[in-house]
Amino acid sequence: MPGDTYPYFRAAAVHAAPVFLDRDATLGRVEDWVRRARHAGADLVVFGESFVPGFPLWNFLYAPVDQHEFFRRLFDNAVEVPGPHVERLCEIARAHGVVLSVGITEKGRVSMGAMWNSNLLIDATGQIVNHRRKLVPTWAEKLTWANGDAAELVPADTSYGRLGVLICGENTNPLARFALLAQGEQVHIATYPPAWPFRRPGSSQNYDLKEAIRIRSAAHSFEGKVFSVVAGTALDGTTVQVVARGNRKIRALLEATPPSASMILGPQGELLSEVASDSERLVTADIDIALSIEHKQAHDVVGYYNRFDIFRLTVDRRPNDPIQVLGVERSAVDGRSDVMAEPGTG
Repeated sequence: MPGDTYPYFRAAAVHAAPVFLDRDATLGRVEDWVRRARHAGADLVVFGESFVPGFPLWNFLYAPVDQHEFFRRLFDNAVEVPGPHVERLCEIARAHGVVLSVGITEKGRVSMGAMWNSNLLIDATGQIVNHRRKLVPTWAEKLTWANGDAAELVPADTSYGRLGVLICGENTNPLARFALLAQGEQVHIATYPPAWPFRRPGSSQNYDLKEAIRIRSAAHSFEGKVFSVVAGTALDGTTVQVVARGNRKIRALLEATPPSASMILGPQGELLSEVASDSERLVTADIDIALSIEHKQAHDVVGYYNRFDIFRLTVDRRPNDPIQVLGVERSAVDGRSDVMAEPGTG
């Protein structure tokens, strides 16, 4: 039948653990899982939140005065963008011919301490097509990560459609989600940590991360009529051992915390894949972008099923930099390649 065609591809969410707080070894694990995903036919491969070099679970478990050692280890193994470790990620994507999404803890070049919860989206040619910093660290995460900005809060155009990324709690922010949808998002990538210690063992009100992920993901897919590829990091025994430092109460708390989950959903919020939660594995599903079209007939929140004369959203995509130096490229400040503008003019 004549007319336009739309991307059809296989996505994989990697439900795996990093080599905790070891950047180089974790990059090796990224390559291993990408190889497996490609062998399974995947064109898009997604890893969880701060996969390189690991999620700061200690923020939830220790008093700030007891966290300095962890903070230093994380900073020492955090990733500069650009930098040699990003180059390796780009080479992994290029060598295996996949679009690669990886959560990282990013450190800047102008502060010996500032870090961000970031996500890199790399196309199959090895080029970075989106570099996002989480807008607001959630709860205890504020002890590690700084606020991000909306500089790249935009879907990336790829050969597999327009891919948008939100990190963990950002998926509960309706304005951030709408901002991506309103810029043409077709496939949503959502990343999550290995666990979310919220209450002590025995509480009937513990935070069920797996269920929270399912609810958020189904809501976004259904509301936006988009596909969602959701990657949660797995919690392995080595991570528990490193974080607990021999403290049996900390170990018990981690082991009692509901685990994360990985899954892939369609534009009705329906599951297209199995749900990975308790052990390391890949989940895969075939994505046909064209299937979103008919569902938009009923509810198109970025088209005719809205009232833009009543509701308006403004997004300020100017980067948050510590200094504004007129006429100097951003690469001189933090490695991102925009040109500085006078405040209020960008």
